[in-house]
Amino acid sequence: MSAPQPAPGQLHLRRVRMMLWVAAVLMMGIGLGWAVFFFARGAWVIVAVEGAMAVLGLVVAWLTQQRRTRLAFFVMLATVYSSICAFGLVFDIPDAQVPRSTHHFILVLALAAMLVLRDESAWMRHSVVGLLFVSYVALSSTTWGIQTQYLIPHEVRISGTWVNTALAMLGLYALVHIMVTEVSESSALEVDMRKGIARDEFFLLYQAQVTHSGEVLGAEALLRWRHPKMGLVAPGDFIDMAEQTGLILPLGAWVLRNACTQLVTWAQMPELSHLSLSVNVSARQFRQSDFVGQVEAVLERTGANPRRLKLELTESMLVEDMDDIVHKMESLRALGVGCSLDDFGTGYSSLTYLKKLPLEQLKIDQSFVRDVLSDPNDAAIAHTIITLGKSLGFAVVAEGVETQGQRDFLVANDCHIFQGYLFSKPIAVPEFVAFVRRAQELQR
Repeated sequence: MSAPQPAPGQLHLRRVRMMLWVAAVLMMGIGLGWAVFFFARGAWVIVAVEGAMAVLGLVVAWLTQQRRTRLAFFVMLATVYSSICAFGLVFDIPDAQVPRSTHHFILVLALAAMLVLRDESAWMRHSVVGLLFVSYVALSSTTWGIQTQYLIPHEVRISGTWVNTALAMLGLYALVHIMVTEVSESSALEVDMRKGIARDEFFLLYQAQVTHSGEVLGAEALLRWRHPKMGLVAPGDFIDMAEQTGLILPLGAWVLRNACTQLVTWAQMPELSHLSLSVNVSARQFRQSDFVGQVEAVLERTGANPRRLKLELTESMLVEDMDDIVHKMESLRALGVGCSLDDFGTGYSSLTYLKKLPLEQLKIDQSFVRDVLSDPNDAAIAHTIITLGKSLGFAVVAEGVETQGQRDFLVANDCHIFQGYLFSKPIAVPEFVAFVRRAQELQR
């Protein structure tokens, strides 16, 4: 059997890191090369600029090696962009004989930014790329420049024009190739997901939700994909694609149906009949006009107890039609189905929203739980969420609890329901059933 291939998200990160390695080598190589060239000509200001480029190329290489990809990119972007502007406005001013050429590298930077900032917020992505395009247009369409004694001689600029243009076109070719490959892989991933749904390659794992006394109250159903070639694919590598293509709808319906079937199975086992099961619902899924009807139909078809089902919604949904959200949640509550607000504290909630929403539960996002013992701000946020949730009558669940210290802090702040690796990782049904039975034995 061939080795599992990396998942698409991992491949994207590998390409970004490879691009940064190449950029770092070019920064060091070009910087040192031109520094030596202009050192021989006694152009000390240019030597200093190119030397700084080489040193910062070394910094980019180190940051990339440390997997600090985002910071490495911004160091590279700031260094190369400022160097291009300096050369274009001081050393490489166009005239009737020789055009400006260093600005061609701005197009390479723009494409690199589109690749690296793919998952950043829209304002970040568009503002960086927009600045680069505006700068390119300004440098290519004008003869702007600062006349100084440092202007590079014509004979050097003529050959430099050929070198700069050729290197810029080579960079453009490489980045376009990477981006086309990513598009092809995304299309292939969509096809694989459709086949995976038909072939039952998706499955559920269950992560326990435990009280401070060790009692298991229920679990969260977590979707996984066992790809025939790539092996186990994490949700982060396929959920976004599912949202974009609409495949999240059949996937979400499959998860809901299987979760309800599991509840029916547990209801027949006395030691598990009290357990609740939480299911994540995507914004696209919840926005369907007949979503409540779909839930009701699944409950009727499977015979699951609606009071054991919890639907986890995200804060990002709250920027949509609030009246529609409240109406659907009220209808779900009338069926007996509870709703939980997932990853609380990372999105758009306000007290006005929370007052309106018929919620049963708030889940503190794990990003706040992780550093409650080391970051006073996260500790204060966690305490505030617990107090707020309790005052509004919601149960509060802390996600991502991994250490005894985190658990003790949460208990001291009146949070008594936890989910995280301290208690159990996401596991298959047989392991989960055994976990519940062990917990009950310990309590007895």
